[in-house]
Amino acid sequence: MSSVCDPRYAPAGDVSGALMVIDSRLKSIYDGGTRIDPEQQRLTDQFAASLGPKGARDLLDGACTIIYMFMTWLRMAYEDHDKDVVEYVVPSLVASMRMMPKSIRPEAIPTMAGLVVAAGMGLSPSLWRKQYGKWTKEEMNPLEATAFLLAEHINRLTDDREFATRLISKALSSAEQA
Repeated sequence: MSSVCDPRYAPAGDVSGALMVIDSRLKSIYDGGTRIDPEQQRLTDQFAASLGPKGARDLLDGACTIIYMFMTWLRMAYEDHDKDVVEYVVPSLVASMRMMPKSIRPEAIPTMAGLVVAAGMGLSPSLWRKQYGKWTKEEMNPLEATAFLLAEHINRLTDDREFATRLISKALSSAEQA
Protein backbone atom coordinates (compact mmCIF):
# COMPACT_ATOMS: atom_id res chain seq x y z
CA MET A 1 0.00 0.00 0.00
CA SER A 2 1.32 3.42 -0.94
CA SER A 3 1.78 6.09 1.73
CA VAL A 4 0.94 9.79 1.46
CA CYS A 5 4.56 10.24 2.56
CA ASP A 6 5.95 8.21 -0.35
CA PRO A 7 9.06 10.04 -1.65
CA ARG A 8 7.86 9.83 -5.24
CA TYR A 9 5.18 12.40 -4.34
CA ALA A 10 7.63 14.80 -2.69
CA PRO A 11 9.20 17.78 -4.39
CA ALA A 12 13.00 17.45 -4.57
CA GLY A 13 13.48 21.17 -3.97
CA ASP A 14 16.75 23.05 -4.24
CA VAL A 15 19.15 20.24 -3.39
CA SER A 16 22.16 22.15 -4.74
CA GLY A 17 21.45 25.19 -2.56
CA ALA A 18 20.87 23.06 0.54
CA LEU A 19 24.06 21.11 -0.17
CA MET A 20 25.99 24.36 -0.45
CA VAL A 21 24.83 25.41 3.03
CA ILE A 22 25.63 22.00 4.56
CA ASP A 23 29.03 21.76 2.88
CA SER A 24 29.91 25.28 4.03
CA ARG A 25 29.10 24.35 7.65
CA LEU A 26 31.08 21.10 7.40
CA LYS A 27 34.15 22.87 6.05
CA SER A 28 33.91 25.52 8.75
CA ILE A 29 33.80 22.91 11.51
CA TYR A 30 36.57 20.83 9.95
CA ASP A 31 38.72 23.97 9.71
CA GLY A 32 38.42 24.34 13.47
CA GLY A 33 35.60 26.84 13.60
CA THR A 34 33.31 26.04 16.49
CA ARG A 35 31.39 29.27 16.11
CA ILE A 36 29.65 30.51 13.02
CA ASP A 37 31.83 33.03 11.26
CA PRO A 38 29.94 36.36 11.18
CA GLU A 39 30.86 36.88 7.52
CA GLN A 40 29.70 33.39 6.61
CA GLN A 41 26.45 33.96 8.51
CA ARG A 42 25.93 37.29 6.75
CA LEU A 43 26.39 35.62 3.36
CA THR A 44 24.06 32.77 4.30
CA ASP A 45 21.43 35.23 5.53
CA GLN A 46 21.84 37.29 2.35
CA PHE A 47 21.43 34.14 0.26
CA ALA A 48 18.31 33.11 2.19
CA ALA A 49 16.80 36.60 1.90
CA SER A 50 17.36 36.60 -1.86
CA LEU A 51 15.34 33.43 -2.30
CA GLY A 52 11.87 34.76 -1.67
CA PRO A 53 9.06 32.54 -0.34
CA LYS A 54 9.16 29.98 -3.18
CA GLY A 55 12.95 29.77 -3.07
CA ALA A 56 12.87 29.29 0.70
CA ARG A 57 10.34 26.44 0.32
CA ASP A 58 12.55 24.91 -2.36
CA LEU A 59 15.56 25.14 -0.04
CA LEU A 60 13.57 23.45 2.75
CA ASP A 61 12.49 20.69 0.38
CA GLY A 62 16.10 20.36 -0.80
CA ALA A 63 17.30 19.92 2.79
CA CYS A 64 14.61 17.26 3.34
CA THR A 65 15.67 15.50 0.14
CA ILE A 66 19.27 15.47 1.37
CA ILE A 67 18.17 14.09 4.75
CA TYR A 68 16.24 11.37 2.90
CA MET A 69 19.27 10.55 0.74
CA PHE A 70 21.61 10.47 3.73
CA MET A 71 19.27 8.19 5.67
CA THR A 72 18.83 5.92 2.65
CA TRP A 73 22.60 5.57 2.37
CA LEU A 74 22.94 5.04 6.13
CA ARG A 75 20.13 2.47 6.14
CA MET A 76 21.87 0.45 3.43
CA ALA A 77 25.24 0.75 5.19
CA TYR A 78 23.84 -0.38 8.53
CA GLU A 79 21.77 -3.18 6.97
CA ASP A 80 24.97 -4.53 5.39
CA HIS A 81 26.11 -5.12 8.99
CA ASP A 82 22.73 -6.42 10.20
CA LYS A 83 22.11 -3.24 12.19
CA ASP A 84 19.09 -0.95 12.37
CA VAL A 85 19.69 2.58 11.12
CA VAL A 86 17.22 4.14 13.55
CA GLU A 87 18.89 2.45 16.52
CA TYR A 88 22.37 3.63 15.50
CA VAL A 89 21.63 7.11 14.16
CA VAL A 90 18.75 8.67 16.10
CA PRO A 91 20.14 8.45 19.67
CA SER A 92 23.44 10.11 18.71
CA LEU A 93 21.60 12.73 16.65
CA VAL A 94 19.32 13.58 19.58
CA ALA A 95 22.26 13.65 22.01
CA SER A 96 24.18 16.01 19.71
CA MET A 97 21.19 18.31 19.35
CA ARG A 98 20.70 18.40 23.12
CA MET A 99 24.25 19.75 23.39
CA MET A 100 23.31 22.72 21.16
CA PRO A 101 20.76 24.60 23.30
CA LYS A 102 21.62 28.00 21.81
CA SER A 103 20.91 26.83 18.26
CA ILE A 104 18.28 24.16 18.82
CA ARG A 105 15.35 24.66 21.12
CA PRO A 106 14.45 21.48 23.03
CA GLU A 107 10.93 21.40 21.59
CA ALA A 108 12.32 21.09 18.04
CA ILE A 109 14.31 17.94 18.80
CA PRO A 110 11.36 15.49 18.72
CA THR A 111 10.30 16.88 15.33
CA MET A 112 13.81 16.43 13.91
CA ALA A 113 14.05 12.92 15.39
CA GLY A 114 10.68 12.08 13.80
CA LEU A 115 11.88 13.49 10.49
CA VAL A 116 14.96 11.27 10.58
CA VAL A 117 12.97 8.19 11.63
CA ALA A 118 10.54 8.83 8.75
CA ALA A 119 13.45 9.09 6.31
CA GLY A 120 15.03 5.97 7.80
CA MET A 121 11.80 4.10 7.12
CA GLY A 122 11.78 5.23 3.48
CA LEU A 123 9.28 8.05 3.86
CA SER A 124 9.67 11.59 2.57
CA PRO A 125 10.77 13.90 5.40
CA SER A 126 9.07 16.91 3.81
CA LEU A 127 5.74 15.10 3.35
CA TRP A 128 6.01 13.60 6.85
CA ARG A 129 6.52 17.10 8.32
CA LYS A 130 3.74 18.60 6.19
CA GLN A 131 1.20 16.46 8.06
CA TYR A 132 1.80 18.62 11.14
CA GLY A 133 1.45 22.03 9.54
CA LYS A 134 3.82 24.58 8.09
CA TRP A 135 7.47 24.82 9.00
CA THR A 136 8.20 27.33 11.74
CA LYS A 137 11.06 29.78 11.91
CA GLU A 138 12.25 27.98 15.06
CA GLU A 139 12.70 24.78 13.06
CA MET A 140 15.13 26.22 10.52
CA ASN A 141 18.33 25.86 12.60
CA PRO A 142 17.36 22.37 13.79
CA LEU A 143 16.65 21.30 10.20
CA GLU A 144 20.04 22.56 9.05
CA ALA A 145 21.70 20.92 12.05
CA THR A 146 19.96 17.63 11.28
CA ALA A 147 21.30 17.56 7.73
CA PHE A 148 24.73 18.65 8.97
CA LEU A 149 24.86 16.00 11.71
CA LEU A 150 23.83 13.25 9.30
CA ALA A 151 26.53 14.36 6.85
CA GLU A 152 29.08 14.38 9.63
CA HIS A 153 27.93 10.90 10.74
CA ILE A 154 28.46 9.59 7.21
CA ASN A 155 31.86 11.27 6.97
CA ARG A 156 32.94 9.66 10.27
CA LEU A 157 31.72 6.22 9.15
CA THR A 158 33.65 6.47 5.90
CA ASP A 159 36.65 8.27 7.41
CA ASP A 160 36.33 10.81 4.60
CA ARG A 161 35.45 14.45 5.33
CA GLU A 162 33.93 14.98 1.89
CA PHE A 163 32.11 11.69 1.37
CA ALA A 164 28.61 12.96 2.23
CA THR A 165 28.96 15.98 -0.04
CA ARG A 166 30.27 13.81 -2.88
CA LEU A 167 27.42 11.35 -2.35
CA ILE A 168 24.84 14.06 -3.03
CA SER A 169 26.90 15.73 -5.78
CA LYS A 170 27.21 12.44 -7.65
CA ALA A 171 23.47 11.81 -7.33
CA LEU A 172 22.78 15.30 -8.71
CA SER A 173 25.16 14.70 -11.62
CA SER A 174 23.54 11.36 -12.39
CA ALA A 175 20.08 12.93 -12.31
CA GLU A 176 21.16 15.67 -14.72
CA GLN A 177 22.63 13.12 -17.14
CA ALA A 178 19.51 10.95 -17.11
